[in-house]
Amino acid sequence: MAWTVYMLKCADTSLYTGITVDLARRLEAHSKGKGAKYTRHRGPFTVVFSELQETRGQALKREAAIKAMTRERKLGLLGTGRKVR
Repeated sequence: MAWTVYMLKCADTSLYTGITVDLARRLEAHSKGKGAKYTRHRGPFTVVFSELQETRGQALKREAAIKAMTRERKLGLLGTGRKVR
């Protein structure tokens, strides 16, 4: 089962990074306020980055690495992953 590491740009221009096995379902949950607490009042969202990882462990490590980046480095990733508009 492939895992997706994704980054959302929130309405307040903040960035949120998460992982999921079903990106469409996760985005729906975020939009309905059922996703992460951070995103509950920050919609609407735009997916600005996503990439596949083979295992949950790899996805968790990549998510942690992205979350540790500065905003500028995160924005630099946007040209390297699969963008969804």
